[in-house]
Amino acid sequence: MDITTIVGLVVVAILLVTSVVLGGASFSSFIDIPSALVVIGGAIAATMIAYPLKDFLAVFKVALKVFLNKAENVTKIIDQIVALAEVARKDGLLALESKLADIDQKFIKLGIQMAVDGSPPEVIEDIMRTELDSAAARHSQGKGLMDTLGRYAPAYGMIGTLMGLIMMLANMSDPSSIGKGMAVALITTLYGAILSNAFFLPFGDKLNTLNKKELMAMEIVIRGIMSIQAGENPRVIRQKLNSFLAPKARPKEDK
Repeated sequence: MDITTIVGLVVVAILLVTSVVLGGASFSSFIDIPSALVVIGGAIAATMIAYPLKDFLAVFKVALKVFLNKAENVTKIIDQIVALAEVARKDGLLALESKLADIDQKFIKLGIQMAVDGSPPEVIEDIMRTELDSAAARHSQGKGLMDTLGRYAPAYGMIGTLMGLIMMLANMSDPSSIGKGMAVALITTLYGAILSNAFFLPFGDKLNTLNKKELMAMEIVIRGIMSIQAGENPRVIRQKLNSFLAPKARPKEDK
């Protein structure tokens, strides 16, 4: 569970509710079902037009990843690669075959398996980089879905506002309804702004952050596997891979 996502949403809700309370307004003034249908339904419908059905249905899985994600432990990955390098340097690459069952990270296992099978270095790197590019493309599509929803929600909020103004102006014979009509018209813009800036766009940014971290971990694995296959010294491999970490995150002996 990603606690920062939960905390962020809770803080947004508290701020909005507090503003309404301090302003002395009634919560019922901010509830309008037709406005919600225009904004939410419009944003979803527009996104369905923009994406094939199969890609659009992935939006639920993508949104869930914002809440349920497991950050890559880069330090653990480096330690595991260095440990494998020590085995390979001492007993040879074929000795790594007995270690495959102990490797949890699928990407590391893929690289080690190819190295044990005697695949040429250029083939190993090409396959692993293809996997990296494929992961980047999938992540980009997920972020694109959220960005598209975040772009259309305010637009349909404005459309709802224009519809409300038109209906209000068509009923100018009753001056007492003008204020209420104007309030309802503006609610759609509010709904669009909240959905976009509290949910869709932040979700897209979170996915982008997760994407960068995962791709960095995959790049570390690629560099590590290629170094093992080349027979480099485990100490050199650790120094090389630790360069991906921020100085404060590196082991003391490497600082």
